Amino acid sequence: MIVDIHTHVGEYPGHIDERFAEQAREAWPDVKLGGTLEEHYAGALDGVDRCVVLAFNAPAAGFVVPNEYVADYVARDPERLIGFGAVDPSAPDAIEELERIKHDLRLAGCKLGPIYQDVDPLGPEFLRVCEALERLELPMMIHQGTTFARAGSLLQARPILLDEIALRFPELRIVIAHMGHPFFEEAIAVVRRHPHVYADVSALVSRRWLLWNALVQAVEYGVTDKLLFGTDFPFFTARQTMEGLRSVTGQAFGPQLPEIDPEVVEEIIHRPALELLGIG
Repeated sequence: MIVDIHTHVGEYPGHIDERFAEQAREAWPDVKLGGTLEEHYAGALDGVDRCVVLAFNAPAAGFVVPNEYVADYVARDPERLIGFGAVDPSAPDAIEELERIKHDLRLAGCKLGPIYQDVDPLGPEFLRVCEALERLELPMMIHQGTTFARAGSLLQARPILLDEIALRFPELRIVIAHMGHPFFEEAIAVVRRHPHVYADVSALVSRRWLLWNALVQAVEYGVTDKLLFGTDFPFFTARQTMEGLRSVTGQAFGPQLPEIDPEVVEEIIHRPALELLGIG
C-alpha cells in the first residue's frame, strides 16, 4: 500500500486570501493556487492507495481551510481519505477545537505551522496544544521549516525546537513536514533522538540536489526507516514525487559522491505511515 501523508485542499479565492496569494506568486510566478475537491480526489489519489487531507488554520498568513470542510470531504470516501484538522494555537478555544476534531469530526490528526501562525513553538499557547494532542492521541503534522509566507519568523521555524517538545511529550507522534527544509540536519537529529518523531519527504523533488543531500544525511544517521512518503499535492503529484525520489538513487550525481540505494527510496514510498502514526 502507498499512502501520501501530505496533501492539501483549499479554494482560491475563499480559503486563501490575496496577501498569501501574492507572496506565493513572488516565489513561484506560475503557481496554481486552490482547486476543487473533485480535482483533489482525481489528482491526489492518482498512483496511491490512500492520502491524508490537511485542514489549515493560519489567519496570520491568510490561509484558513476549516475543519468542517475537510471532515465533510473525507466522509465521502473514508476508505481512501484520512482527514487532519487544524487549530490556531493563539485562539482561546484551541483546546476545545481539538476535542471537537477528535470526538465530533472524527479527524485523525492535527496540522500546525508556527511560521504561518506566528506563534512560538515553545510558548505556553503552543505547548498546551501539544499536551492536548498527546492526551487525545492525535498525531501532529508540523511545518517546521522555511516558507515564502512572511507571517512569522524563521526563528519560530527551526526543527531543533521540536526536540524540547518531544522531550516534554514523549508519546506525541510528530511528523516534520518537508524534512524541515532547508534545516535537514536539525530535523534528522530530532528524528534520530525520539522514537515517535518522523519526517515526510513532501515538496523536496523540485530541489533535486537538496533532496539528495537530505537523503544522504538520513542514510548516514540511520533514520531512513522514519521517513514517510508525502507530496504536498496539489503542488506536486505522487507520480512526480516517486520519479523525483528515484532519480537521486545510485550514481545520480557521479561516481565520486555517496550513492543512495534504490531500495531505500522504495521503502519510503511503501512505508506503512498510518500504522506508525497510530491511525487505523
